[in-house]
Amino acid sequence: MFPSQPVSPPPSDAALPPAGRFAPSPSGDLHLGNLRTALAAWGFARATGRKFFLRVEDLDRVKVGAAERNVADLVELGLEWDGPVDYQAPRIPQFLGEVQRLTDAGLTYECFCTRKEIHAAASAPHGIPGAYPGTCRNLSAEARERRRQERPPAIRLRAAVNEFAVHDYFAGVYTGAVDDMVLVRNDGTPAYNLAVVVDDAHQGIDQVVRGDDLLSSAPRQAYLAGLLGYRAPEYVHVPLVLGPTGVRLAKRDGAVTLDELHALGYTTRDVLVWLGESLGVAHALNSTADLLKDWNPGVWDTEPATFTEWPEKRVRPHPRASHNS
Repeated sequence: MFPSQPVSPPPSDAALPPAGRFAPSPSGDLHLGNLRTALAAWGFARATGRKFFLRVEDLDRVKVGAAERNVADLVELGLEWDGPVDYQAPRIPQFLGEVQRLTDAGLTYECFCTRKEIHAAASAPHGIPGAYPGTCRNLSAEARERRRQERPPAIRLRAAVNEFAVHDYFAGVYTGAVDDMVLVRNDGTPAYNLAVVVDDAHQGIDQVVRGDDLLSSAPRQAYLAGLLGYRAPEYVHVPLVLGPTGVRLAKRDGAVTLDELHALGYTTRDVLVWLGESLGVAHALNSTADLLKDWNPGVWDTEPATFTEWPEKRVRPHPRASHNS
């Protein structure tokens, strides 16, 4: 399953306590679906005696001020975490160092394909939708040199398997596709699948709670973790919040952020109550701590929650309230 000559041992970290995390990308404001996942991640970590970290994944699609607003919303919701807020971008040299370990073991290659070329190849008969077809995997040295004159390469993993199995709290054993995933984009930025694996390993994250739209990413991330000499975390993929049209909740679905809901007159406690109900929690949440009362995620609703736009309250809009309001 893994190469007969594994990569050199991973950098030695002191023994780290088990931990969970919430890791938003600051590409915009958090909506109800994001807040629901954050609440679930916090609850799973605290209920199992783990530390809980907040990591801002700011390698890509960053909007000015979004990270600060994300943090403020989580504080207002009543979440607390261990240590300072963690930011990913300062660790780019560490991510690239991990890619070098894989390269030294012969487990990477340069890829010069454009998105258009990849889409065309994956759309061909017998192609796996979304999977990289291996176009650049076995280029000759001459072909690689010629392509370097045309565009800078991305770095891809030379995967030795086509699929890999993980265990998820809700989904059970899940087997998903593994392809030659991008590790470093052609602009030199470490890719998501690499960064998340390295960060989780070096922060002691052994429990990953996130939306179930990312379940299909778990097998490739667990496989990559094994190649790098790390243990894969426990996975908990919670159902998404869907908008009224049945697709994943988005800004187009109306008032879906804390600020927007406050403008309609709803308090932070109102939002907490809705979040708890959407998970199937039997009692109304007055605070985040109430989530831990009678903790039993095994009875949570495993179907997606559907959001219907909240009506405007016939009261003066509330200011931003603390979670104790």
